[in-house]
Amino acid sequence: MTTSEVAVKRTALYDDHVRLGARLIPFGGFDMPVQYAGILKEHEAVRKRAGLFDLSHMGQFILGGENVAQWADALTMNAVGTMKPLQARYNIFPNERGGAHDDVIFYRLENRWLLVVNASNADKMWAHLNANLGDSGVKLTSLHGSNALIAIQGPKSVEMLSKHVDIDIAALKYYFCAEAKAYGKPAVIARTGYTGEDGFELFVSGEDAPGIWNALLADHKAEGLEPCGLGARDVLRLEAGMPLYGHELTEEITPVQAGLTWALKLNKPDFIGKAALAAQVERDDFTRIAGIVMQGRAPAREGYAVFLGDRCVGEVRSGSLAPSVENKNIATVLVEKEASAVGTVLQVEIRGTKHDAVVTALPFYKRSS
Repeated sequence: MTTSEVAVKRTALYDDHVRLGARLIPFGGFDMPVQYAGILKEHEAVRKRAGLFDLSHMGQFILGGENVAQWADALTMNAVGTMKPLQARYNIFPNERGGAHDDVIFYRLENRWLLVVNASNADKMWAHLNANLGDSGVKLTSLHGSNALIAIQGPKSVEMLSKHVDIDIAALKYYFCAEAKAYGKPAVIARTGYTGEDGFELFVSGEDAPGIWNALLADHKAEGLEPCGLGARDVLRLEAGMPLYGHELTEEITPVQAGLTWALKLNKPDFIGKAALAAQVERDDFTRIAGIVMQGRAPAREGYAVFLGDRCVGEVRSGSLAPSVENKNIATVLVEKEASAVGTVLQVEIRGTKHDAVVTALPFYKRSS
């Protein structure tokens, strides 16, 4: 069966996206909304008020058993075993060479663990986890495509969501979660997100998702809550300096190259890829991800060559117009070490012409509070 013949799946909110006039595209095996009213309008809603995202295409796996933490620590570079109850933590599953199978979030729930993986990597990660079960006693359950995930993101998200849940979400710390109810329906509510703004992610059943989605939009339309697509989400995450798997992080681009060394715990027991990552940190001679701001109106796009003087030193990995960065064109680049220092003037080759760009510190945007 060819890729074109593989059936594209639909999330529990598909009919609602169609009704709202979303432009849908295949992404991660699902028909997903790339935009509704427009990327700029949706971006503004998240930065100034709040936006609502359907992220039900993400892979959701339940991990059960007494040895989950010990087992997961042998497969990941960040610590799992030190997580507190109801804590969330960003992590990466390295390969033997130090590259990334995927970047993920673990949630330690009351009597089980929730692992959320990227939609495009869901099948790969499911196979990887099962291949490494051994005699660990860990039990895996996939909720991919059946459970839903709704995110509300933006400075007004606390105010909006607090009216419809049975916990004090204002007191919920960043990267913590709670098992609660939203509109009377069971939900895992996490103070996590991928936009650079405050916000929450609600893990709910596919059956309950449409009611919660539509109620939130109806109850807060007057306050400026907007349905948002993957287009706005990509601009928001890029402004916030967050990596996107397949761009800043791949099976070949390691977490160290991606600037994620803060999540690398070399002091924990042996794990897959530890030796390769430790050696890379020690050498410090690797190409690395840096941020650039274009000096003109020309946009930097993925794959464009990057030069330092007359020498090609790398390529663009992600690029976009950035409304939160004075409407300038920004990009991430994978470049040699000597081309990565903040303030360095580089050139991006666009259709045979070189355009100046300046290396800038990441993130490009950081919320004020």
